Amino acid sequence: MSRVGTGVKEIRVRATSGAFRVMYLATPTTVFVLHGFVKKSRRTTEQDIWVARQRLKAILGKGCQ
Repeated sequence: MSRVGTGVKEIRVRATSGAFRVMYLATPTTVFVLHGFVKKSRRTTEQDIWVARQRLKAILGKGCQ
């Protein structure tokens, strides 16, 4: 998920009740879960990307790359 920030990855899970996504950042010692949501369309919404970016900024203590 380069739109969120460098190193951010996404896990996609499909279940009978819908499609789910989790955006995360993994470091050598920690996995930070930035945002989890139900995917309702083909594109990830700008709101979901914004939430993940804000949480990444809080973790890094600076702006996203």
